[in-house]
Amino acid sequence: MRRSLLSRLGSLTVVMAGVSLLTYGFVFLTPGDPAYTILREQRQSPPSERQVEAFRAEHGLDEPFFVQYLSWLTDAVRGDLGTSYYRSEPVTSLLIEHIPNTLELALAAMAVSLLLAVPTGVVSAVHRDTWLDRTSQFVALLGVSMPNFWLGYLLILICSLWLGLTPVSGSGTLGHLVLPAITLGTGMAAIVTRLVRTSMLEVLEAEYIDTARSKGVRERLVVYKHALRNALIPVVTIVGLQFGFVLNGAVIVEVVFQRPGLGTLLVDAIFARDYPIVQGVVLVTAFAFVLTNQLVDLAYVALDPRIDRRGGEQP
Repeated sequence: MRRSLLSRLGSLTVVMAGVSLLTYGFVFLTPGDPAYTILREQRQSPPSERQVEAFRAEHGLDEPFFVQYLSWLTDAVRGDLGTSYYRSEPVTSLLIEHIPNTLELALAAMAVSLLLAVPTGVVSAVHRDTWLDRTSQFVALLGVSMPNFWLGYLLILICSLWLGLTPVSGSGTLGHLVLPAITLGTGMAAIVTRLVRTSMLEVLEAEYIDTARSKGVRERLVVYKHALRNALIPVVTIVGLQFGFVLNGAVIVEVVFQRPGLGTLLVDAIFARDYPIVQGVVLVTAFAFVLTNQLVDLAYVALDPRIDRRGGEQP
């Protein structure tokens, strides 16, 4: 157990170090001068060469790449992700301010997807090759095919502008959360629906299911107590991995619905060349993605105690 935890911690550290190096490197190689761009935006006029050089010296932009990176990494390990060039605020404070909105959207989207996907996938498997099965597969295919931004604008047009049921944009109330959660959760629901169906079909053909039926166990108990529990094991993997993609998808959805979160913070920082914010958002998102994968492995044991934490089975 102890060795497993140390191994997971070591892999997490290596991945985060690699992500930080790649992120800093891509930002460093991005064309353009952030000092000139930010000063021109702040002053509404082209800055002088002396002002640009002073800005670079103040933020360490005149140092070689590895000197800048090691300085930033040392501060990041201590929880200091630097100061925003444009806002002149600590990046850590900005992230703490915006993370709750993005996390709220991601969890709501996952809830929507699971509420739609699990019952639909089970019904589709139980009623295999019927009109219910074919309809659910068609809807799942449609959900996978629709881009998030297109679905978001369509929902705004229908639910907000035509019917007046929800606010067009913003955050703060349940009404502001409904459409973004549906938009972000639909694609994930389509993927999970098809996986639940496939997993349920495989489990329903197992010998222990036939044994339960031969003992006179009611079909509802066979499906929802015996089969569904084991069918959810591979689903946990996809749901865990999809949580990272949901965080990435939140960037587009937050921009579409003008929600204040990590997505809008990242997009604004990219256009403003506010690189400390870009690096901070990418680092936090990568950490959430990797941490979720580790938690997925632990969830296996809760669903099936026979699965060892190291990936094997207990004798």
